[in-house]
Parts: sequence; C-alpha cells; structure tokens
Amino acid sequence: MRRIAILGSTGSIGRSALSVAEAHPDRLEVVSLAAGSNAALLAAQVSRVRPRVAAMATPRALESLRAHLGAAAGARLVSGPDGLIEAATHPDADVLLCASSGTAALEAVLAAIEAGKTIALANKEVLVMAGALVTSAARRRGVAILPVDSEHNAIHQCLHGRDRAEIARLILTASGGPFRGHTLAQMKQVGPDDALRHPTWRMGRKITIDSATLMNKGLEVIEARWLFGVGPAQIDVVVHPQSVVHSMVELRDGSIIAQLGVADMRLPIQYAFSYPERWESPLPRLDLARCGRLDFAVADHQRFPCLGLAYRALEGDSALPVVLNAANEVAVAAFLGGTLGFLAIPELIERTMEASPAGNVSTLADVRSVDRWARGVAQDLASGYN
Repeated sequence: MRRIAILGSTGSIGRSALSVAEAHPDRLEVVSLAAGSNAALLAAQVSRVRPRVAAMATPRALESLRAHLGAAAGARLVSGPDGLIEAATHPDADVLLCASSGTAALEAVLAAIEAGKTIALANKEVLVMAGALVTSAARRRGVAILPVDSEHNAIHQCLHGRDRAEIARLILTASGGPFRGHTLAQMKQVGPDDALRHPTWRMGRKITIDSATLMNKGLEVIEARWLFGVGPAQIDVVVHPQSVVHSMVELRDGSIIAQLGVADMRLPIQYAFSYPERWESPLPRLDLARCGRLDFAVADHQRFPCLGLAYRALEGDSALPVVLNAANEVAVAAFLGGTLGFLAIPELIERTMEASPAGNVSTLADVRSVDRWARGVAQDLASGYN
C-alpha cells in the first residue's frame, strides 16, 4: 500500500489523482489533502476519502471548510503555510503529489524532501524558480522526483533504464494552443475567452493562457533542464497538434524513442504513483489506426516569443528564471483581468527581465526576494498599459 499526500486536490490534477487512487483502493491510500479556497469541494473530498489531515490556504477558508464538514470532519484541519507543510510531510505519507498552482508549495516540497518523501511533481513553478535548490536537496536525501506533466513524464518513460550519456536531445511536444494558425494581426485582437479555449486539454485558467502563449512550453524547457540534467541546447520543442506523442528522446546514435498515449492526465499520475511498477489502468487504449496523421512543425518564436524568453532565462543568471516566472504570472493575471493585451504578455515579461540586475539565487530566501522584486516591477509596468 502506498500512501499519498496531495497538494492542490481541488484542481484538475488533484481531482484526477483522486480518481486514480479510487481506481486502486488496494494499492493507494490518501492520507492528506490540501487546497486553496474551494472549501466546498475539499469538504466533499474529505468526506469521500477520509484523510488524516486536510489543509486550506487561509484561516478564513478553513472556517468555511469546518462549516461544510460540521461534526463529520474526522481529519485534522489546518491552514496557512504551516498547514501546507504539515499535509506534505505527514509521517504516514510515502509520496507527495504537488499539484497546486503558483509558488506557495515551494517550502512544502522542500520540507517533504527533507522528510524523505518521493515527490510526484505537477507544479512547474517549483523547478522553474528553485530547480538547483530542489534537485540538490533531493540528491542529498536520496529522494526521487517523478514528473507528472505529460511531457516530462513521457521523457522519464523513454529514459527508463538508460544511461544519461546516451541522450543527444530531448524533444518536448506542444499542441500549439488555440492560436496555432493565427497571424500576429489576428492575435492582437484575441481576448481571454478566446485564449481559454484549448483544443486538447482541460486545465486551470493560468496554465491554459500559458499554453496559448507557449510560455507553458518554455517553463517545461526549464523544468527539463533540472529533471534530466541536460543543457538548453539539448532541449527542443516541436508543435504536434494531435497530442498523441507526448514527448521524445533522441539518442546519440540518431534513434528517437517516443511515448504515445491517450490525452488523459490520469495516465502520467498513475505512472508516478506506481513507479517503477506498471499497473492496469481503466483508461481507454490508444487506437493508432484511428489516430490518422500525426503532424510535427517547428515552433514559431516570432509569433510566440515567450518560448525564446524562457531559453534566454535558462541561459542567464539563476535569478532570471525567477524573474521570468513572476513577470509571467503578473502578465497573465492582467490579461485575464482585461487590462493587458495578449501580445503585450511577452513584452511585459521581456521588459521585466531587462530590468533585472545580474545575480544568482542560492537560498530559498534569495528566491523569495527576487520573486517579490520581479512582481513589483511587473505590476508597475502593467499599470502603464492601456
């Protein structure tokens, strides 16, 4: 029996993870749940899976959770950063699934690593902001970091049992988002509702906008550098609109190994929970005969400059990915709020990066300091747009 802690249980990944756990009741047990503000849904999850601990982001949200649960709580109810850490490091947990959005889970992930938990990672910000800190801590404690993002999970599967010296190139696939065929003139006119219509995946609002700008793929490039120990020149992105090939690895002899599967996040989640075993899955099988054509194209950096900005951040000082991530979050929030145009998102990020003083981050305090600085600069810049 593997015991699971889930941060972000009310989001799309968290809900899928609970579905995986319920499909394998003889193999998986959920011991702790954490959510942001959706007290009603977390209360329903607590009633269903009976964890030992349930955490909310704020005391106010916790009071709402108490009201929804009434006398039937059962679990220990906690809130705030300390509550998140308590959920992540519960002594009964073997695996922590970090599926929360944003940067709040960074301290909890580091605490879970120190507690010896296996990390199933579905949060991009953790490695984008603090890749060196997190991977160094995991190596020191002998803790595995198993990627849950479909692209990195695919690469992990392709590399299973292989010597890293055999890698020539990692190839991340991208659906291209809803504006794959749009011109710059057309993209100038799009709004949040247009950008939230992803052609393949159903995700949260922020990550869906990142997919539309290709920043999502840029963040994945930075993640891949830390997960697999390769340089930026060894990571490529190709647009693959069918989302059947989830990513590929080119070996030094020219062979390319690919992982294919249905577009369902329950598959990589189950892989992370079961690794190194393979379990039966209730998911439909991929029917290659019905897939039809599979297309691949070079990503257009002119129409989607966020991808190039991510490579620039990865090649610069270690503070620059922190700046990139913070500025992107501010820009996306402004776009969703209707105060920033779609094409202004990469412009605001680039201007924030250009304002960044040269420097490196070597501690968690450094990461938080750079993050606060970048958010302030990006917010000031955003206020100047009409």
